[in-house]
Amino acid sequence: MDQRLIFLTIVGMAAVTYVPRVLPVWFLSSRSLPEPVVAWLRFVPVAVLAAMLLPSLVVQDNRVVLGLDNLFFWAAIPTFLVAWKGRSLVGSVLVGMIVVAVARAVM
Repeated sequence: MDQRLIFLTIVGMAAVTYVPRVLPVWFLSSRSLPEPVVAWLRFVPVAVLAAMLLPSLVVQDNRVVLGLDNLFFWAAIPTFLVAWKGRSLVGSVLVGMIVVAVARAVM
């Protein structure tokens, strides 16, 4: 590849990454959103995280596995409860690590 093509590819990738993030901020910076929209937007990060995380917890070898041998699925349950009730990232990570370590030591 020549240098010009590499440079244009990098510029293009930067534009398609930057523009979708800047346009909403630019258009909405002087406006206030209705409260139902703001309330709905609060759920977007949780929904995206769940959509990315759930398949890695329950799918093994192209099939859904919810049995006792799926260690990470069962370790995720107390981890999610601690994250939900305690709202502590450090606490959630520690609980997840401890549950996985104990389960591996016992099994």
